This record gives sequence, structure tokens and C-alpha cells, in this order.
Amino acid sequence: MNATADTLPVAKAPANRTHRFSLLLRREYWEHRGGFLWAPVVAGAVSLLLTAVFFVIAMVGMRNADSDAKVYLDDGSTMSINGLDLGALAAQLSDEDKAQIATGIDVTMLLASAWPYIVMVFVMFFYCLGALYDERKDRSVLFWKSLPLSDGEPVLSKVASAVLVVPLLATLAAIATMFGFLVLLSVAVMVHGGNPWELIWGPGNPLAISAYVLAAIPVYALWALPTVGWLMLCSAWARSVPFLWAVLVPVLAGVFVTLFSVMHLFNLETQWFWGNIVARMLLGVVPLTGHDIERLGGFDIESQGALAMVEPAGVYSNLAQADLWIGVAAGVAMLLLATRLRRWRDEA
Repeated sequence: MNATADTLPVAKAPANRTHRFSLLLRREYWEHRGGFLWAPVVAGAVSLLLTAVFFVIAMVGMRNADSDAKVYLDDGSTMSINGLDLGALAAQLSDEDKAQIATGIDVTMLLASAWPYIVMVFVMFFYCLGALYDERKDRSVLFWKSLPLSDGEPVLSKVASAVLVVPLLATLAAIATMFGFLVLLSVAVMVHGGNPWELIWGPGNPLAISAYVLAAIPVYALWALPTVGWLMLCSAWARSVPFLWAVLVPVLAGVFVTLFSVMHLFNLETQWFWGNIVARMLLGVVPLTGHDIERLGGFDIESQGALAMVEPAGVYSNLAQADLWIGVAAGVAMLLLATRLRRWRDEA
């Protein structure tokens, strides 16, 4: 019987690069979902739980306070703490007081969202450190090399996971934590007769802060590249304990430079080496650049407001700094070397 078009096998076209890369990203996510997603979420939940406990203790303490404890209002009247009425207090606030409240709310929101970011730093560091070492150790690299993938594609997917996926999930967890904190604060305000919209949500800028921290992710992804490149290079090269190699090499180099005053030969201080070499190799996963430290060092929070600390104009001014792009070039070079090492490095 002659074969017809309906009975002939249909050859499937190979997946394009974009689809392959998407699959690799999903593979990294599902393999490390505990660190990528649940670690920052749990950190945020724990911070909210501790905040709720603190609020309960504070409110119980205020209700049990001495009746002699007084709050003095602007009109000269007094109010006992155990009878605190935030609605009455709000009516006495001047425009300057309201501006200070707005600044305080924004600062508190930023502090409340810090826990997921702290966890993110550790997740990024140890994920990069084990990204290429673990696949050699469990021999899964042999499976991936058997697939029609270049060595660069798996490495690039790991880099994108480290500098984009992990910060994005941590930022979403931080935003959720921030809004959870505002809800708890609103409950505390309502318990004492205040209007949460007037005292919390109106003065604060939760939506603007959320948009700003999301917009900052690409900048700090570039800033993290030297650390990501160094950690993945150690992960691809080390036969064992890549953590020791990753940490000891730059630290011992810094000690050597300090002891023998090597940087004086270049008319530089020893601190330059620690700040621009050692710190960039180990601390780039922290979303805070040297330019940020200088910018915030002279920051006047009372006149400029807390929102200006994270506004895109300030964050994106990092792109005009030469040290960021030098770090990017160094990070890319180390990632290329890590990719080459992955091609032939094994445990045999």
C-alpha cells in the first residue's frame, strides 16, 4: 500500500534558541525553587509575624500604662496614654508634622521589606557557588552535554537566574511584606481610633516604592556580574570546597597587598584594593553600589524625603560610573572562562 501524506511521519522542528533558553530557566527555577521563592517568602512572613507580636505587646503595654502618663497636644490639652485617640492627635498635626509622618512611613516600609533582600544575598551567593560544581558532582552535566545545547546556554541560564530571577522573586516577596506591614500598622491605628488612610496609606508611597525597586533590578544585575562571574568560575574550576577557594583567594590577596603595601607602587591606598577588587568579587550580590554609598552619604532625608533614596534617577545614575562597566567586563570575562572550563572539567 502506498504511503499517503496522512500516514507519513511528521518531522518536528528543533526548538529555537528562545524556547530552549526558556526551558533552561524553568529548569533552574524548579530545581532551586526552595531558595529562589520560598526562602524570601518565609523571611518576609517571619518578619511580619515578629511585627505582629511586637504590636500586640506594645498595645497591651499601652493599655496597662499608668493613668498619670500623658500625651500633650498642641492646644495645651492632655490625653492619657491608655486612652490614646489617634484621631484626635491627627487633627492637631501641622503640615510639617504630616511631611515627617510621610517620610517616616516610607522609611519604615523600606526597612520592613529588607528581610527578603537579606535572604536573597545568601541565595544568590551560594547558588552561583554551586551552579557548575554541583552538576559535576552529581554527574548531571553528562546528561546536559548529551543534549543539543552549547556550553554557553546552560551557563547563561544560570547567570540570568542569579541576577534576574532571584532578585525579581525577592523583590516581589519584599513588596508583599511591605504591604503586609502596612496592613498590620493600619489595624494598630484603627484600634486607637485613627484613620489608616489619613495616617498610613495617604502619606506613604507604597506603589511608587514598589515600582522603583522593580525598576532597579537591571542596574543591580549589572553590578552583581563580577561576583557572579567569580563565584561561577570557582564553581567550574574547584575540585572540592569551592567556597574556600572563592573566599580565601581574594581575601588572602588583600592581606598580601596590605602587608607589603603593593598599592603604594601605583600611588593608591590599600583600601582601594579591598573596595574595588575584594569587595567586587565577593559582595556584588548586595544591591548597594559604591556610588549609592556616596550618594546616600550626603542625603538629607528630612528635606528630600525617603522616596528619593530609591528613585530611578538616583539608581540609574550608576550607569554613568566607569567602575560599574569595568566590573561588567571583568564578570563577562570570568563567565566566558567558566564556560570553557565546563566544557572539559570533570571529576575523573
